[in-house]
Amino acid sequence: MPQLPEPLERLIQELSRLPGIGPKTAQRLAFHLLRSDRLRAESLARAIEDVKARIGYCERCYNIAEGSLCAICASPRRDPSLLCVVESALDVLAVERTSEFGGLYFVLHGVISPIDGIGPEQIHVPQLLERVRDEEIAEVVIATDADIEGEATAVYLQRALQPLGAKVTRPAHGLPVGGDLEYADELTLARALAGRRAF
Repeated sequence: MPQLPEPLERLIQELSRLPGIGPKTAQRLAFHLLRSDRLRAESLARAIEDVKARIGYCERCYNIAEGSLCAICASPRRDPSLLCVVESALDVLAVERTSEFGGLYFVLHGVISPIDGIGPEQIHVPQLLERVRDEEIAEVVIATDADIEGEATAVYLQRALQPLGAKVTRPAHGLPVGGDLEYADELTLARALAGRRAF
């Protein structure tokens, strides 16, 4: 393959470091940017710089924020006695899209994973416990993923939160809407049956 100019090669390398972007996609994106007019490329560069300069994390819940508090923590309409614990800020967006949750959040920024050297301290568990203790939280919804690390983190949090007096719940896991029973794996079907409710 012919040698590419150094700036283009560097752009491809940087793009390929983004999650979900492999070498081929990075190359396509880089060539697209090269073909784009200068204003579009500069606009993208300014947007990236602006995000890095102006967006940080909420000091109360660790969600993304453009100040000391995120929009959710700053809202007087939210129920302060209900707290949903999620793995990432993207999970906050997913829950918010349902319009079913009116409480506040706590973003862990990961899960407990001893193999990767990630313990409770690395994902803000002490801050979570302090918040539940100090803010009269009535219910904590642990909405971590249903994978091994997410389940292990949920169990750890449930045990750590139990002595604090808050009710600890977990969203039901089960069959997706439109899913066929015959194609569901045993664990998904078992959880769907265990989490059944009257209608």
